Amino acid sequence: MMSRRPLGSLESEILEVLWKSGVPLTPSEVLDRLDADLAYTTVMTVLGRLWGKGLADRTKTGRAFAYSAAVSEADFSADRMRKVLDESSDRLATMSHFLDGLDSGQQRELRRMLEDLA
Repeated sequence: MMSRRPLGSLESEILEVLWKSGVPLTPSEVLDRLDADLAYTTVMTVLGRLWGKGLADRTKTGRAFAYSAAVSEADFSADRMRKVLDESSDRLATMSHFLDGLDSGQQRELRRMLEDLA
């Protein structure tokens, strides 16, 4: 039996391909860059969903569409982090555990960014 990906992981993988590309890609070009055994129609469906969610842009290229990321990887990741915090019943504890996972250099950089905001 084939193992299934976690919900949304294929969307994330395809977004990663779009971020790395820097130029719009057709579904077949995305499929070629994925390390997975997927059907062309699956990639088309996921790209359509990403476009519908506003995470991908598309332009007509011949008979097909070419897709590019509509949001940066940093914006996408920050939005996911905010959603996790919004879902937490104890935001401070969640942030504390997140900070515990940072190395000292990352903690210094975060401290510097917070001081710049003040």
